[in-house]
Amino acid sequence: MTKGSDMKQNAKGVGLAIIGGGRVGLFRGEVAARHPAVEWIGLAEKSPNRAGEVGPKISADFVTQSHVELINRPETTAVIIATDEHLHVDPIMAAIERGLPMLIEKPLATNLAESAKVLKLIKDAKIDAVVGYTQRFRRRWLAAKEKCRTGALGDVTLVTSRAFMNRLVAIDNYKRTDDPSTISPLVISGTHALDICMWCLDGKKPVEVYARSIDKVLGPLYQGIDATAGMIMFDDGTVYHLNISWALPVTWPGAVYSLEVGIVGTTGVLTIDDTHRDIVLAVSKAQSEGYAPDQTRLVDFMGSYPPGDMALGELRGPMADETVSWLDRVAMGLPTVAATVDEAHRNLMLTKALDLSAKRKQSIKLPLGDADFAAVA
Repeated sequence: MTKGSDMKQNAKGVGLAIIGGGRVGLFRGEVAARHPAVEWIGLAEKSPNRAGEVGPKISADFVTQSHVELINRPETTAVIIATDEHLHVDPIMAAIERGLPMLIEKPLATNLAESAKVLKLIKDAKIDAVVGYTQRFRRRWLAAKEKCRTGALGDVTLVTSRAFMNRLVAIDNYKRTDDPSTISPLVISGTHALDICMWCLDGKKPVEVYARSIDKVLGPLYQGIDATAGMIMFDDGTVYHLNISWALPVTWPGAVYSLEVGIVGTTGVLTIDDTHRDIVLAVSKAQSEGYAPDQTRLVDFMGSYPPGDMALGELRGPMADETVSWLDRVAMGLPTVAATVDEAHRNLMLTKALDLSAKRKQSIKLPLGDADFAAVA
């Protein structure tokens, strides 16, 4: 008998609690329902109408409005936290109390102090928790990580990233929050590009950030930020230059995310086009593609919706691969390239520090001092 088949025979059954029945909860639940190790699925969703719609689609055995009730069910052995970004902390705390493995949508929290708190509790309790930075599971980013990891580029000296998004995601996020100051293009969306680039810069220590922001579109409407450009400097002199705008017109063809990255080293260079301009859909009638379909959007860069694409009745792409990888980890102890809780907290700290630098119009030294930490927290 092969080692692989032996592991499958010894796989643990998974009783899966999904907290949040939105887009991501539905996507991950449908993938989980097809996984051979998943023996039971529970859903916690505050909206009865949404719960009634999502429950049957993910073959839920139990549905409730209370995440506490679901997490404390005896059948629950693992938890996916897929609520809105600003609602992660309470279900994380409930799962920590039971010592359950978790897949947490990014970020750990939108508040840096709360993120630091749950990070410490997860580590102190030795909880097996990973964070959903889904883009790590696109083949192009795995290839980029491998070339950086194996030294094909030599010592990386410069990284650049440019992310463009139509404003649908921004508007949705600002509408769903009572505190616009906790929402920014970097914290909510720019963090994906930052995570990929920091993953490729593994082992390098950030020591300073500098940024500027602009708010001419989303500021008057939502007290929001349109775009941020900045730099992260490292202790060895490496520079990471990044920018993101999530205020492009709704008619911008990217369903959500359009990204370009360049990585320069002492002996090589790697450029990655993740703009999705290779498959362009143009139609006469609006489609139900992407984050929040809009009747004015008749052109799409297919593949630019970060979770992946629906094809033949299934989600196919990085979020499906990430969910399967995590379930394999829970059931069989297999490794995953998913982001660690330490990496997720670091990403939040960097995006918050960049936002603070833009607000103060001055550079910010890292690690954050007490006054700076209080300001971003």
